[in-house]
Amino acid sequence: MEMTALDEPQTVQALAALAQPQRLRAFRALVVAGPAGLTPGAMAEQLGVAPSALSFHLKELAHAGLVSSEPRGRYLVYRASFARMNGLLAYLTQHCCAGGACEIGPAEAACRSC
Repeated sequence: MEMTALDEPQTVQALAALAQPQRLRAFRALVVAGPAGLTPGAMAEQLGVAPSALSFHLKELAHAGLVSSEPRGRYLVYRASFARMNGLLAYLTQHCCAGGACEIGPAEAACRSC
């Protein structure tokens, strides 16, 4: 999976899309679902969100490039864009530890060498 850092405008757009509780929960649910993705109905039920509200939030996430959708029969399946997510993380950690090697700890998720 490619991990190219986003540029500043793309990063701002992605962070703005995630800076809303329902969208953040929806994105996290898609990350947990992995490559299989989720239908909006399953996601709405899982998150306890009205389908119409979820549709609005998924559109915002798609506009930021954080999710994609694919028709499967008469349903849509949404998936997290792991390449875009990794690009966002790459931008945020691009100069971590003054450019030195950085090890992310599994539990604490913080840079060990900082």
